[in-house]
Amino acid sequence: MTNPQPPHVSEIHAPPSPPPPQDAWERKHAVATTRRGRARRGFGRRWKLLAGLGIVVTFYVVAACANFIAPYDASEQSRQEPFMPPTVIHFRDAQSQWHARPFIYKLRLTDPLARTYSEDTSVRHPLALFTRGGSYKLFGLFATNRHLFGVAYDVRQNSDRARNASASQNANAPQRVYLLGTDDFGRDRLSRLLLASRFSLAVGPLGTLLAGVLGIFLGCVSGYAGRKVDALLMRAADAMLALPVLVLILAVRAAFPLVLLPAQAGGLLGLIFVAIGWAEMARLARGLVLGLREREFVLAAVSLGLTETRILFRHILPNAARPLIVQLSLMLPAFLLAETALSYLGVGVPEPGASWGNMLREAGNSTLLAGQPLVLLSPAFAIFLFVLGVRLLSDGLRRDGDLRAR
Repeated sequence: MTNPQPPHVSEIHAPPSPPPPQDAWERKHAVATTRRGRARRGFGRRWKLLAGLGIVVTFYVVAACANFIAPYDASEQSRQEPFMPPTVIHFRDAQSQWHARPFIYKLRLTDPLARTYSEDTSVRHPLALFTRGGSYKLFGLFATNRHLFGVAYDVRQNSDRARNASASQNANAPQRVYLLGTDDFGRDRLSRLLLASRFSLAVGPLGTLLAGVLGIFLGCVSGYAGRKVDALLMRAADAMLALPVLVLILAVRAAFPLVLLPAQAGGLLGLIFVAIGWAEMARLARGLVLGLREREFVLAAVSLGLTETRILFRHILPNAARPLIVQLSLMLPAFLLAETALSYLGVGVPEPGASWGNMLREAGNSTLLAGQPLVLLSPAFAIFLFVLGVRLLSDGLRRDGDLRAR
């Protein structure tokens, strides 16, 4: 029997054939395609994070520029225009003529008892951008009276119609534009909604941050210290979690005067949020520290002679930061809803200050709610969108952390 001949050495170690040469356009197109694919995969993995971050950032930008976006001051009243419906923006006048510039008609109170209004189509009031109005300080620094939009009254265009119109003496007065109507005091609901976002979006995050910092600090100390300190702090946390929240709120509210300034109301709500929120964060931080204190990198730090403070806050806490941040992002919408509920019950900012909670009080009137449901529930829609953004952001952070861990 003859043995088969072994393959030739050149057949075993033959180098692979080189790829066909590419010109400059093909190489550039291949690189661009790879980058687009990576961008699509990255967006597909992090779309919740990006969407939530976009919603939250938009809310805070609007809150920072609320005086500029709002056409009027939140406390400015027009007693002759209570419960005015939203202003209708027109592009076609009463003579069926189209206009490129939007305009509105003046609304007149026809029935004070039923609070019904009718449009006075004799005079058109065009709208404009960057109009002049009430003075304010942009970002608290720059004094200005410019607003994003408003009514630009053109006397030359409307003087003839106003002279021949059978209207009252204030026919030539510029009409105010109310995109969301007015409340019972004649205040612009849109301006109040925008300016109320400052209080609601400041108290909730500030209370969340303070409660988180206090809870994380106490939880880390409890998890790394001895049994006596651990038992003392955790029994205090258990007592705080078992305490009825309503009783705590009433007790804290009794320590303040009946009439509160907005700053005092914000401090009261922040104190309540810290009191009811630190215990949950402390228990979570304690559990994470107990799970990490026996890891190899912690034992190595102990063997090197590092202090307990350095080990706790430089080695253990950074490794526990991801679940703590996710928990903070979950506490934020809960505190925002709590601020809204407390303001609705009268514990938050008092009138004439504006917050989303006290604006929702009008929704308790079933007659008004049946007539203008979308307008009265506009603060609820704003709360829903912000909470949705925070939830998407927290889910995106958790998913991004899981992807990095893999």
